[in-house]
Amino acid sequence: MLNSNEKINLNAIPTLNLAFIGDGVFDLLVREHLVTMSNDHVGELNKAKVEMVNCKSQAGFVKILLPALTEEETEIYKRGRNTKVNSASKHSTLSDYHAATGLEALFGYLYLKGESERIKELFTLIIQ
Repeated sequence: MLNSNEKINLNAIPTLNLAFIGDGVFDLLVREHLVTMSNDHVGELNKAKVEMVNCKSQAGFVKILLPALTEEETEIYKRGRNTKVNSASKHSTLSDYHAATGLEALFGYLYLKGESERIKELFTLIIQ
């Protein structure tokens, strides 16, 4: 996360770069949630994590989040969703892949913006 003295034009960061960091942010949130909610072995935790971070699941999470997003957040999501990608996962549709990229771009944007409370709010909507 950027410290308060650092200023960066987040709109100048390529959308796939926002999704790159957002993927890590989302993955860590899922891992934290699973570890704090279960005493399962790591193998079981990993299976549960994979179920939550795959394209199809993330596309479903987008449907939950869209009504709660601000105009700015919706714009970032759409930028990510509409980004040209060369391929999708063999286990997902191109539509799901685009939605997941948008979700990850949103989480990356909010992370770099220092909006940790907003990230937690959105993630809470997903896991409820």
